[in-house]
Amino acid sequence: MTRSGAEALSLLAAPLHVHALEALQQGPMELLELHQAVGSPPESTIRMYTRKLDDLGLLERRRRQEFPATAEYRLTPAGDSLLTVASLLHDWLREAPGGPIQLGSIAGKSGTKALIGGWSSSIVRALAACPLSLTELSMLIPRSNYPSLGRKLGAMRSAKLLEPQPGDSRGTPYGATEWLRRAVIPLTAAIAWELKFLPEQTAAISPRDVEALFLLAIPLMSLAPEVTGRCRLAVEIRSGEPSTYAGVLLSIERGAVASCSSNLQGETHASVSGPPVAWVRQMNGGPRGQLDVSGNQSLAGTVTTALREIPKT
Repeated sequence: MTRSGAEALSLLAAPLHVHALEALQQGPMELLELHQAVGSPPESTIRMYTRKLDDLGLLERRRRQEFPATAEYRLTPAGDSLLTVASLLHDWLREAPGGPIQLGSIAGKSGTKALIGGWSSSIVRALAACPLSLTELSMLIPRSNYPSLGRKLGAMRSAKLLEPQPGDSRGTPYGATEWLRRAVIPLTAAIAWELKFLPEQTAAISPRDVEALFLLAIPLMSLAPEVTGRCRLAVEIRSGEPSTYAGVLLSIERGAVASCSSNLQGETHASVSGPPVAWVRQMNGGPRGQLDVSGNQSLAGTVTTALREIPKT
């Protein structure tokens, strides 16, 4: 199942897409110029890739009026904006535990595809919460068959998105590496891009996506020792009567997160809520002031600022 953000990351996992968008950022090009700029792959290949980008509205094909009437390709606002996502993905890849990885390389493709596989299969959601073995994962994610789950888990291990953890359960438990947790930056950027440019063509953000993003990010927060209280972080998945929310309920003691639950019910000192686009912008350094806050304003502001200031590298 494809999840929100996966389409944008899949586009950037293909080196030729990245090279074509970067080349067109310099200005309009005829197909022959673009073909040469991206390394002269087979003509059928460059036509297939440019058609994909054209169909999604990332570039546009215009025919010049002067003689001879040749066609040229131009980057659209959607294509230009995707390059911002590409920059954040590149920053993340360069911090890979095994050494810097270049976006648009074979290693960059493998690492990004491993992340997409884990994200779309809900492995990221499960292991962001706690370490689990493949057997435990298969019971938690019953809609995925065991061999497929095993292959995705293996790809994530090879990419160093996961690492073995001590445990006495059947099989080896694997947990999220800090590098996987930092993938929350390109993931939220990819989701924000889809919400803006492909809202009708890509998967809507789901409760599992929301929970996964918070569970990845929260261990990376830096809070002062005096911060204590219970804070609800809620994303409005569906508006209406009643609205549907997903998120987490945090219990913070002396600057440390004592508990984090996806059950939003319970007493809180502060609550922060808003639509998906406001949250992904908040978590990715976008405009402030788009979330609704109730209760202890100081606690709410401290938590949302800590999420916003998670180091990108």
